Amino acid sequence: MKRNKVIDLINHSSQTAFSFEILPPMKGNSIQKVYDVIDKLWEFDPKYINITSHHSEYIYKTLPDGSFQKVNIRKRPGSVAIASAIQNKYNIPAVPHIICKGFTKEETEYALIDLNFLGVYDLLLLRGDVKTLDPSLDPSQYHNYATDLQQQVNAFNQGTAMDGSTFEANETPFSYGMACYPEKHEEAPNLASDIFYLKEKVKNGADYLVTQMFFDNEKYFAFVDYCRAEGITVPIIPGIKPVVLKNQLTILPKIFRSDIPEPFAAELRKCKNDEEAKIVGVEWCIQQCRELIAKGVPSLHFYTFLASDSVSKVAKAIY
Repeated sequence: MKRNKVIDLINHSSQTAFSFEILPPMKGNSIQKVYDVIDKLWEFDPKYINITSHHSEYIYKTLPDGSFQKVNIRKRPGSVAIASAIQNKYNIPAVPHIICKGFTKEETEYALIDLNFLGVYDLLLLRGDVKTLDPSLDPSQYHNYATDLQQQVNAFNQGTAMDGSTFEANETPFSYGMACYPEKHEEAPNLASDIFYLKEKVKNGADYLVTQMFFDNEKYFAFVDYCRAEGITVPIIPGIKPVVLKNQLTILPKIFRSDIPEPFAAELRKCKNDEEAKIVGVEWCIQQCRELIAKGVPSLHFYTFLASDSVSKVAKAIY
């Protein structure tokens, strides 16, 4: 069955589109945990669902003799099978994350072969987290940047494998979005440099961009204006996450480099526990989303990790 691409669903939605991202369940859990989150948010007519991808992590295990053994641990299943299951159960585009770090170029090609076979044609291309990778891994086996990964997907769409051999190109080529950072990527020397590479992503085929989570709409609006002035015309989808824990006041800015505006921070500081922080987080998120919708954003994309109940409350208030 032919499906609309995510970019078409975003562009043709009669109102600000709704979508969200889920994490695969921890090892040993069934996919029902994923279905439970989707069922909770299904009434808001999601246009697509993203599935995060997680590389294996290396830890050092202490042996009985006191020595250490390096062990490769995979905590979550891959996004390929889950994307297929979601797409077939709910008849909705599923968007697996394809990441550079922790997956070899060969593993990426295998994933693209499987996704094409399963009829999953929408992707989100990301670099991925480098902090937990084994530094001894052969760097030539991996892409360094999302733009390198992008070139592999583009070549695959044209019928060229990573070894240079050719095959009959996909009847339905992969369509993909990529990430952007309203408050600058943590490794970029400045925002202008960040925008330079963002233009490369769009020039080379990114259909849309999804932002890192942010809590200050003014920074998003300024970022979009900057992108438009630089000739970037694709949709720039706000990535939204309700705060659900009191300690996220300090943790989120540290991990994601996302500033929390002082009026919001002041309210979170007053909270005595996580339950109060969750209420404040929902209130701020509703206010944030209403302003974004009023300014005509094409879509809102919600990060649901630990926050699916809060996302449901926000969606009830704005859709």
